[in-house]
Amino acid sequence: MSTPEADERGAVTRTKLSRAQRIVAERMVGSRTSVPEFALTVTVAMDAATAWLRDAKERAGGSPAPSVNDLVIRASALALRERPLGNGAYADGQLASFERVNVGFAVAAPGALLVPTLFDADALSIWETAARTRALAQRARARQLTPAEMTGATFTVSNLGMLGIEHFTAVINVPQAAILSVGAVRAAAVVRDDALAIGRVMTVTLNCDHRVLYGADGAELLAAIRRRLEAPAELEGAG
Repeated sequence: MSTPEADERGAVTRTKLSRAQRIVAERMVGSRTSVPEFALTVTVAMDAATAWLRDAKERAGGSPAPSVNDLVIRASALALRERPLGNGAYADGQLASFERVNVGFAVAAPGALLVPTLFDADALSIWETAARTRALAQRARARQLTPAEMTGATFTVSNLGMLGIEHFTAVINVPQAAILSVGAVRAAAVVRDDALAIGRVMTVTLNCDHRVLYGADGAELLAAIRRRLEAPAELEGAG
């Protein structure tokens, strides 16, 4: 409900936050005031991924074609299985480690930021990942997600690359231990065989809760994500 009023700034309209907006606001304040976080950033070579996605689109037929975000979710899930510290949380002086790798991914819906959960993301093929994320994103934008579809995430991916953002740092979705911020795939000067060339690159940033992940732990997790994104063919199968 909007309430119009006026002061020296002119007309002022105050809009009451929806329940979803209040929850996001409370969680973000809680994160910034209670989590000792640090950020790590790397540049990912995306030439192989760009070529793989182009080929996958031709092979998709009537199925949803995988996107960059699907590759990131799949790479993150497998990296978390390899580096399980990132798939945990800090609570009441204890570290919790979760058996399932459930990746939440941010979706901008009308008037809200929603984070549906892709359960057991490490066990899905890239094609299953694409189908499920597409369905969840559509339900999120239509504001049709159930509470069960927005709970249970152990890690979150936030991607603003489709809006042209090259680099940003997202706020950790407490009580998770980390969040991955994904920028746009872009052309850039790169060095190959000691010579300059034009390549496709993407900047990703991992924000970590220092109570769960130390610098080396975060660096190893981010390196594992990058390694998989640079070898996209390995992301295709399940398990």
